[in-house]
Amino acid sequence: MPLHVAFTCIFATFDLFERVRCCAHAAQYAKIHKYLPPRATTSHRLPLQPMPALDYQTAFHLAPIGLVLSRERTIEDCNDQLASIFGCPRESLLGQSFQVLYPSPDEFERIGTRIPPIMTAQGSYADDRIMKRANGELFWCHVTGRSLDRADPHAAGVWTFEDLSATRRVAIELTPREREIAAQLVTGKTSKQIGRALDISSRTVDVYRARLMRKYDTGNATELLQRLLGH
Repeated sequence: MPLHVAFTCIFATFDLFERVRCCAHAAQYAKIHKYLPPRATTSHRLPLQPMPALDYQTAFHLAPIGLVLSRERTIEDCNDQLASIFGCPRESLLGQSFQVLYPSPDEFERIGTRIPPIMTAQGSYADDRIMKRANGELFWCHVTGRSLDRADPHAAGVWTFEDLSATRRVAIELTPREREIAAQLVTGKTSKQIGRALDISSRTVDVYRARLMRKYDTGNATELLQRLLGH
C-alpha cells in the first residue's frame, strides 16, 4: 500500500471519530431541547456551526507525540514533535535510516530482528527503550508501531515516539546489552522471559542484572527496578 494512501486511511479514522462525536453531540442537544420551556428556544440561541474539514497534514505535523511513516526502516516522513524529541531539523531526518535514532548499530540490528515475529503475530509492536538525541544524549522513549502488512512488517508502517525523560532519566552509562536488559526489566519480565525475547540464556540475563545492580548501587532486583523507573 503506498504511504500516501496509508496516511489518508490513518487520518480518515480520526475524521470518523470526529463525525461520530458531532452526531452524538447533536443527538444529545435534540434530546435536551424538547424539554426546554418555550422562552428558552428563542432566536437568541446561537445556531450550530458546521465543523471545518480536517486537514490531515496539519493534524500529522501538529500531533503532540512523535509520528513517523516508515519504509524498510527508513523515515519516509515525520512530524515536528519527532524532530523536537531528537533535537534536529525535521528535514534532516527524512530519508534517514532509523539507525540514527539508536545509541549503537548493534541495538538497531537486534531490535530490528526482534520486531517482525511480534508484529506478524499481533499486528503491532511496543516497547520502552533507550534512544539517542542528535547531541548524543541518551533518553528513555516509549515506541509503538503498526505495520501496513503483517506478512512484511518492515515494508511500511506507522510509528509513535514518546519521550519519557521527564520521569525516567538515564543517569548511568550502560553498554548496549545492558540497555537492552534494562529495557526488558522495566516491563516486569522474568529472566527466562527476557532470555527468550533477546535470544540469550536466562543465566546471561542474571549476569547482566547483577552488573546493573552494581552500577546503580542497589541491593536487590526490586530496588534496581525502582531506579530504572526513575523512582
